[in-house]
Amino acid sequence: MKRNIISVNALKKDFHVGEVTVHALRSVDLNISEGEFVAIMGASGSGKSTMLNILGCLDKPTEGTYLLDDVDINSLNKNELARLRNLKLGFVFQSYNLLPRTSALENVELPLFYNNSVKPRERRERATSALEAVGLADRMHHMPNQLSGGQQQRVAIARSLVNDPVVILADEATGNLDTRTTYEIMALFQELNEKGKTIVFVTHEPEIAGFTSRNVHFRDGNILKQEIITNRGSAKEMLMAMPVEIEN
Repeated sequence: MKRNIISVNALKKDFHVGEVTVHALRSVDLNISEGEFVAIMGASGSGKSTMLNILGCLDKPTEGTYLLDDVDINSLNKNELARLRNLKLGFVFQSYNLLPRTSALENVELPLFYNNSVKPRERRERATSALEAVGLADRMHHMPNQLSGGQQQRVAIARSLVNDPVVILADEATGNLDTRTTYEIMALFQELNEKGKTIVFVTHEPEIAGFTSRNVHFRDGNILKQEIITNRGSAKEMLMAMPVEIEN
């Protein structure tokens, strides 16, 4: 039996807006095992973004516990939380969040600058390997504005991999991409998952969620239902089935 990388128990998160208390999460229980590919779904205001912020150690719950790789985040101070986030988590965002005047290679190196145990030579080698893993060996010295949207997202995925995190957290990572590029990125995520990476993917698109192994649906701060995807789609097969684009 695989161990839990994420263990959430009786998790609550309240926000105070003037005299009104907003219950963003209402006693949520959720476990994610090593090697799972989980989609978190829900409409705006369902609690999925609040959940992602807590899973990403960007916020703490009002009540309840969250263990990340057996570490209780409630026991950590701000600096310890930042260190845990850097060592244990990889982030991929909808908007890529790349530094515009910095090459793909230098963008991927960034998380390693906060890891004092990694020397400059190893930092460069690990960033190079991460870019090779996402198919960008020939683009590592390009600036973001010299890359397509899909290539920029691949750089962001390489950056999320460079510290060998226990979990990759992706927030609407295909939201700005066309259909073909979306399939390319989801095929890459599936490939990473098949190699053992644990991935939590926030999306509002059922088709995208169909590429994962479990869907967790949020509504009004609660988990409404969970679905195991027994016959998940292959993004690579979907990509291959698309008509070939002919340039004029």
